[in-house]
Amino acid sequence: MSFWKNLAQMAVKSFDPADCPDCPKGPPGRDPAFATAVTALGAKLAMADGLADDTEQQAFFDVFQPERGAYDNVLRLYDLARQTSLGFESYARRLAKRYSQCPQILEDVLEGLFHIAVSDGHLTDQEETYLETVSDLFEIKRATYRRIRAGYVAPDADDPYHILGLSPAAADHEIRVARNAQLSEFHPDRIVARGLPPEYVEIYTAKAAKINEAYDQIRRERAA
Repeated sequence: MSFWKNLAQMAVKSFDPADCPDCPKGPPGRDPAFATAVTALGAKLAMADGLADDTEQQAFFDVFQPERGAYDNVLRLYDLARQTSLGFESYARRLAKRYSQCPQILEDVLEGLFHIAVSDGHLTDQEETYLETVSDLFEIKRATYRRIRAGYVAPDADDPYHILGLSPAAADHEIRVARNAQLSEFHPDRIVARGLPPEYVEIYTAKAAKINEAYDQIRRERAA
């Protein structure tokens, strides 16, 4: 699992102007608009499931620790923003536009939001919808979203990587190997050779189709 221990400091530390010549006002940790948008996104995420508590607020300040003189202002903004989850899209769009040439920064923001979302021990459906929407507005690839998500929660049963028994971080060749290995187990000839009744051919044919669907889904996501 990876997340910011200190959002502002990490952003400044990792920022190289040569890597992102179009980023406004230098490192995001020194950009007031960045701090405002991230604070609002974190606060509104806390209200995504209709119940904001101190655990999520503490998680926010764990990953985004403002300078000492700015703490009170950030806290006021956080308390104001978390009154409702409505309007979070505008902050996500603003951040996406401001850092459109710096995709790693946007991925780091999503990483920090995941840390906040699971701080109470679970990820609700409403929180996941919120995070998926932010990810889409950031134009983060679905494969990248799955990789980040995998660091915080167990995969769903229908997750294509789960079906293939792989991590979202698996290399392309590992995905091909896993798919071929599983398909070989469900080949009709092998089923007959194992002495299984004919009904199993239909069962395992359906399972093979699911494996192929998972493989094709991963390929589409990685090609997007």
